[in-house]
Amino acid sequence: MFTAFHRRLLAVLVSSLAFAAFPTLTYATHSWGTYHWARTTNSFTLKLGDNVSGTWDSYLGTASSDWTASAELDTTIVAGGTTSDPKKCRPTSGRVEVCSASYGGAWLGLAQIWVSGSHIVQGTAKLNDFYFNKAKYNTPAWRRFVMCQEVGHTFGLDHQNENFYDANLGTCMDYTSIPAGPPSNEHPNSHDYEQLVTIYNSHLDSTTTVASGGATSPGKGKMPPAMTEIDFEGPAQWGRLIRSTNKGRTELYELDFGGGHKLFTFVIWAEDERGRR
Repeated sequence: MFTAFHRRLLAVLVSSLAFAAFPTLTYATHSWGTYHWARTTNSFTLKLGDNVSGTWDSYLGTASSDWTASAELDTTIVAGGTTSDPKKCRPTSGRVEVCSASYGGAWLGLAQIWVSGSHIVQGTAKLNDFYFNKAKYNTPAWRRFVMCQEVGHTFGLDHQNENFYDANLGTCMDYTSIPAGPPSNEHPNSHDYEQLVTIYNSHLDSTTTVASGGATSPGKGKMPPAMTEIDFEGPAQWGRLIRSTNKGRTELYELDFGGGHKLFTFVIWAEDERGRR
């Protein structure tokens, strides 16, 4: 018999599942979840340019395989477009460049997307060997966690949780101080795949920004030259800070070029260095 108690229990379960599946809605006006790659089919393949050292190759491979498990997108690793100078990590229209170098600064990982209107036209993900060569972060768990999260950001995904000290959610799109867990935060989880369905299964576009020849977006035209000519190496070049959590350890910046053209930068600062930037 379906009693009032059962109805209340069902309501709690539905509410809990909705929060788990769509935890970034609190930040909807500032999250990357509102941005997506333009595409003409529900399922598409996004190229990941390999500009990382041999130490990082297996972690890039794992991240690519993990995200390809999504029903909405596949990723394929291709030769990097900025291997001659991975420290610059120049973007390539229509794909994501993944880079590793000793960047200095005070951050562990950094992801950037260039957008025109609501469409992502190119992206980069950077891994900072300056910190990953230190004992604290030079572990498979930390490397898998940060690689997975930074690549995930370039699809338009935000975080499921933004407190390093909450219990792990079992997803790389969660902040954590213990990525190995338990549970492990080294890979996506089902909620990440559901969020990709929400982003990419709601509509199709009349053209594509994936692996296109020019940085264009429907109705918006080409990006301003400055969007590809500026070196976006530090906070002074990232624009305004629009979100800061964990006492400044995690931040989101927006640089607005006008006409719907923007650059977003997500950064994870090293825990022991956040006051030194």
